Amino acid sequence: MPEIDTTADGVQVTGYLAAPDGAKAGMIVIQEWWGLNDDIRAIADRYAAEGYVAIAPDLYHGTLASEPDEAQKLMGALDRNLASREIDAAISYLKSQHGVTKVGVVGFCMGGGLTLAAAARPTSTADAAHAYYGVPFLSPDELATVHCPVMASFGGEDAFTPADQITALEQGLTAAGVENDVKVYEGAGHGFFNSGGGHHEAAAADSWERAMSWFGRHLA
Repeated sequence: MPEIDTTADGVQVTGYLAAPDGAKAGMIVIQEWWGLNDDIRAIADRYAAEGYVAIAPDLYHGTLASEPDEAQKLMGALDRNLASREIDAAISYLKSQHGVTKVGVVGFCMGGGLTLAAAARPTSTADAAHAYYGVPFLSPDELATVHCPVMASFGGEDAFTPADQITALEQGLTAAGVENDVKVYEGAGHGFFNSGGGHHEAAAADSWERAMSWFGRHLA
């Protein structure tokens, strides 16, 4: 599948495009702190195989990290306002240029936090979201502005996602009247959906089945 370099709503969007014939809906796949690597491309391909036209925006604009210290620096230097505009523009591009009426957002770690932010951001037109071990969590004020159904998946052994914050996320979404599906996988750690060392087969498989059902209902 090709790389993409386009402009939507006056914002340049670069990244990876996986476009099946006759797509039923759209999907934005948001990178981890490593950048737009082969793992994220493979996830976009996986959604495309299920009938979603998927864009994985390159939020680091061509830079990749291979070591945690480097990834930490890249994440810390990310212009989150620009990243948010690029995600919003990618959604707009799919809706205007690929014939889909609904677009979901799925993200991992840093991308999970950006996914939660997209669900709450007034400028976003995301129709459903799935945040994998997403940090940072939404504030109480942000929870009150969530405008689409939110699914979230966490590992019970993930030190970056404290149990009390996961509970607060679920309770806050419910209190705000937002349909949600928040699940913690005991025995799984951070990055359990990754193909690398943190992979947890049972948690990854179950979260994928939940995602297919979730997006199948909310993006139909």
